[in-house]
Order: sequence, then structure tokens, then C-alpha cells
Amino acid sequence: MTTDSTSSSRLLLIIETDDLIRELLVRWLTEAGYSVAANDSRTNGVALVIADVPNPAQAGAALRELHGRYGAPILATSGRFRRAPAASEGAARRLGVAKVLPKPFTCAELLAAVGQCLDGR
Repeated sequence: MTTDSTSSSRLLLIIETDDLIRELLVRWLTEAGYSVAANDSRTNGVALVIADVPNPAQAGAALRELHGRYGAPILATSGRFRRAPAASEGAARRLGVAKVLPKPFTCAELLAAVGQCLDGR
């Protein structure tokens, strides 16, 4: 995996209830050079929140609260998001997040989405 030169200075916060998925995300992101906290209550220095969204239809308020608490962009993940780019972009706009990432996803897809969120794309 490749990392950019600023990866290690960026703290990514993972909010994921599934232990196996959370551990996998931590491993992938750590191996890519990011600093990672999982299900942590810290609020300072978070560059990106990666949040599992079990039910996107009811997640708007919770995602707005996360954004307000951390002041960082949010990458929302869910098995309920569709893979079509237009659908994903529409879901991101509706939820007020930087990007959505449909589950299941690969390490490469995760790293690409994280990079896009951190770069503001």
C-alpha cells in the first residue's frame, strides 16, 4: 500500500459497532500510515470520521451531531448504500457527509475514499 507524506499526521476516527470490521479498518488504515482511533470519545485533532450507518434513512441527525462534535468531514459506510456513483453522491448530499462508501468494500476502495475526503474531493 502507498501512503502520502501527511498520512501519519492525520487522525482518523472509526465509529463501527462490528468488531471484525472495525479491526480490519484499523489494520488497513494503520498499515497505510494513518493514525487511527476506534470508537473513541476524543474530539481534538480528528481529520476524518469514518462512521458506519446501519440505517441511512434515519441517520441524518446522528451524522449532523457527529460533524458538530468533531468538526471533521464524515465518510459514511453502509451495506444499504448503492454502488452507482450518482446514487452515492445523492446519498452523501442528503446525509450531509463528505462521501458514502457502500459495504462491502476493498482496502483500495477505502483508501481512495479516505484520500478523497481528506483532499476535499
